[in-house]
Amino acid sequence: MPLELHMLGRADYAATVQAMQDYTATRTPHSPDMLLMCEHEAVYTQGLAGKNEHILAPGHIPVVATNRGGQVTFHGPGQVVAYPLIDLQRAGYYVKEYVHRLEEAVLRTLAHFGVTGHRVAGAPGIYVRLADPTGHAMLPQRPRNIERSEIAAGSESASEPGSRAPAPDFSGLGKIAALGIKVSRHCSYHGVALNVAMDLEPFTRINPCGYAQLRTIDLSTIGVHTTWEEAAQVLAQQLGIWLAP
Repeated sequence: MPLELHMLGRADYAATVQAMQDYTATRTPHSPDMLLMCEHEAVYTQGLAGKNEHILAPGHIPVVATNRGGQVTFHGPGQVVAYPLIDLQRAGYYVKEYVHRLEEAVLRTLAHFGVTGHRVAGAPGIYVRLADPTGHAMLPQRPRNIERSEIAAGSESASEPGSRAPAPDFSGLGKIAALGIKVSRHCSYHGVALNVAMDLEPFTRINPCGYAQLRTIDLSTIGVHTTWEEAAQVLAQQLGIWLAP
């Protein structure tokens, strides 16, 4: 069953979250999966694991508590926000693989624009080398390659079983896409945000995703000039491919 795509454009954050919650609470095994593509006015959102000390100086920008995973992030104009509403049980994959697929869609979107994105072990989201955004050298702190069966089983390890994952190393990196999801009744909502051409200053007033000194970038920062509409279409297309059962 293909994703039912809704290009919402500029959408109120609270109203969009409420609509996703309502749909998830009332959907049946026959309800279509949806993909909402939008951007929001300036807002900080605090995930379930969020700590107030990561909100440094919000100023006039509202801070909204939300029920997705993760810490604090910023949404604003010039950012493509994708909210897949997926019945994971029907799709046939677990949360770990779902996250992997979301990230893969972002990686392929960046590749469309000539940018090489990277995963960092222990830090969901997608990152870019600031000095070489188009280079293909792999990161030493990338997650180890794991089989799909391990992803489905929920394997976390980037090292030996039972060992603690090393602290993420963001040296020379900028975060270009943040991820935060919620799964209820085996169905997903919230999603992923890709920075296209934003005012990035508000990110300096928080510890993005709970990491002090983590730099946040967008496509325009690294020399890629595109429209919100084009980036949204490319990401929607990639999500349609990678979230298919």
